[in-house]
Amino acid sequence: MEKLTIQEEEAMQAVWKTGEANVKSFLENINDPKPPYTTLASTIKNLEKKGYLESRQMGNMFLYKPIIKEADYKKRFMNSVVKDYFENSYKELVAFFAKEKKITADELKEIINLIEKK
Repeated sequence: MEKLTIQEEEAMQAVWKTGEANVKSFLENINDPKPPYTTLASTIKNLEKKGYLESRQMGNMFLYKPIIKEADYKKRFMNSVVKDYFENSYKELVAFFAKEKKITADELKEIINLIEKK
């Protein structure tokens, strides 16, 4: 699974949110500022070439749907981030967010509860 560019990730987020649809529908699910239609269409075609989407023709338009599940991409991406930036340690990742005050003590307690209930 190839790492996506920011533009491709934004397009994939719209695809995962929308489900099978055409480029116009995906555009509606992208936050402002929205890319031009033609830019998104090119990005969608690139995602198809990379194996993230498949298409089928319906009348005079193409419908696209994801081949890669969002959860699978997140897992791969997060594993890569942890490996590359946090010495392959999820503890270091959590410590980073704690130091940056991006996670509260209550949220950490919730995470501990999730781990203990596993």
